[in-house]
Amino acid sequence: MNLEATAQDEAFRAMVRAYFATEYPQDILAKLANGQTLTKADLLASQRALAAKGWIAPGWPEAYGGTGWTVSERFIFDEELERAGAPSVSPMGLLYVAPVIYTFGTQAQKDRWLDDILSSRTFWAQGYSEPEAGSDLASLRTRAVRDGDHYIVDGVKTWTSDGHYADWIFCLVRTSDEGRKQQGITFLCMDMKTPGIEVKPIITIDGGHHLNTVTFTNVRVPVENRIGDEGLGWTYARHLLAHERTSYAHIAGKRRQLEAVRRASAEAPWGDELTEAGSALRRRIAETEIDILCLEMTTLRALAPLSNGEAPGDEASIIKIAATETAQQVTERGLELAGPYAQPFFADRHDADWRAGLEDIPAFAAPETATYFFTRAQTIYGGATEIQKTIIARQLGL
Repeated sequence: MNLEATAQDEAFRAMVRAYFATEYPQDILAKLANGQTLTKADLLASQRALAAKGWIAPGWPEAYGGTGWTVSERFIFDEELERAGAPSVSPMGLLYVAPVIYTFGTQAQKDRWLDDILSSRTFWAQGYSEPEAGSDLASLRTRAVRDGDHYIVDGVKTWTSDGHYADWIFCLVRTSDEGRKQQGITFLCMDMKTPGIEVKPIITIDGGHHLNTVTFTNVRVPVENRIGDEGLGWTYARHLLAHERTSYAHIAGKRRQLEAVRRASAEAPWGDELTEAGSALRRRIAETEIDILCLEMTTLRALAPLSNGEAPGDEASIIKIAATETAQQVTERGLELAGPYAQPFFADRHDADWRAGLEDIPAFAAPETATYFFTRAQTIYGGATEIQKTIIARQLGL
């Protein structure tokens, strides 16, 4: 694996870095640097800025609006986006459902959905997990019964990220009980304005509203919203999950987070008083840096098949484990540094003056603690670590 950057790669990096420094909306970068929580409007403004540049969907085929970048250029772009402190695109539409649509969808479905996803005119959610079907996703119970040109959908999806923002949701639903539990599952897209769909917030331990429960009661969904054949939803879901799990790496973002912890530790007023503890923290920061480097090498190996136009394979499970565990390590360093200033509850951070009344607490402490709590879920969502280890063991014939 040749990791030497070419002159072309370096020129590309300089171009992308200049874009984020001069053309990208600087108010969004300022909000994130201030520890604020972005709104839906902020997320859409970010994505539309990238779309206007033609950079919103690097992984898509050029025929559908992709950039035509090489794998190394796509990796560089992700690095520079995270290095600048810009938010990643909302993955549900651009990274997850779009590849399923342009790979398995009809031409009418491509015409109907892809351009709106590409231009960020629609916001998508993913309806996979259920109250009793999380990592064991094949046990899902949300049912779709055929009724002429429609399906009647009843059931519950939970842990639905940004479901309160969504215009559309793609779901796995059960259309048959015959055969293995992975069979009889169908991939269905639904307009969130359809009568019978109810969204309820789940407030997480970090105090944020990221997740939701979505209930379907006698929801009528046109058959034309089904992707591919009835009963083959599990096949399409596996295709999606491979893309999802390789998207977890966020190497540059982790390095940026860790560097922020390092800077905060140098500025912390209690640093000189905790010499022994400080030395232990510096050692753990170094260990985390090494783990990030290992994750980078693993990711580059796993992405190599993309150079030949192939989808990532089951090695994506390795990335999922390494990326999520490393993400937790990074936030643990921040929590260790915050020490007694770590706050489990926070003021609303949507406003610029969210620190009002918290002036005695170091500026980094509240956002770092919130990130720590939210990151606890990373080894669970998208397929729990235990499930990923089972996939790896099966690949090894164990």
